[in-house]
Amino acid sequence: MKRDEFIKAFGIGVAAACTGCLAACKKSGSDSDGGPQPPTPPANINFSIDLNSEIKNIGESKVSNGVIVVRTGPTNDVSSFTAVQVACTHEGTSINYNANQARFICPNHGSQFATTGAVLLGPAATSLKVYNISIQGSTLTVKS
Repeated sequence: MKRDEFIKAFGIGVAAACTGCLAACKKSGSDSDGGPQPPTPPANINFSIDLNSEIKNIGESKVSNGVIVVRTGPTNDVSSFTAVQVACTHEGTSINYNANQARFICPNHGSQFATTGAVLLGPAATSLKVYNISIQGSTLTVKS
C-alpha cells in the first residue's frame, strides 16, 4: 500500500470512529441541540391541604404529588397562594421557595422563577407549570 493510500484509508477510519464516539457522548435526556429537556410536569393533580394545620404562615410551603404549594399572602384566599411543579425545568432538580426574595430557586444551577412560574434567571428557559387552586373554607385544593 502506498503512503497516500494508507493516509486516506486511515483518515476515513478515524473519521468514522470519531463520529460514533461523538454520537455516543450526547447527554441522555437532552434535546437535539445537546441541551437538557425540561421534565414533564405532573398531570392529573388533585389533592387538598387543610389550612388550619398546614402552610399557615407566609413563606411556608408543602410539596405533594410533584407540586409545591406556597403561601405568599396573609389571607385564606386564592391570591395568597401559588402552586407550581416542584421540578426545575432545566434538569428536574427540586426547587425551593425563598420567601425573602419571593421566588423559587433551583439549588442545582441557580435558575430562578417568579411565583407565576415565569423564568427570572436561567439556565432554565421554560416556565414552571402552574396549577389551579381553589379554596372552600379552610381547605385548599390543587388541580391540574
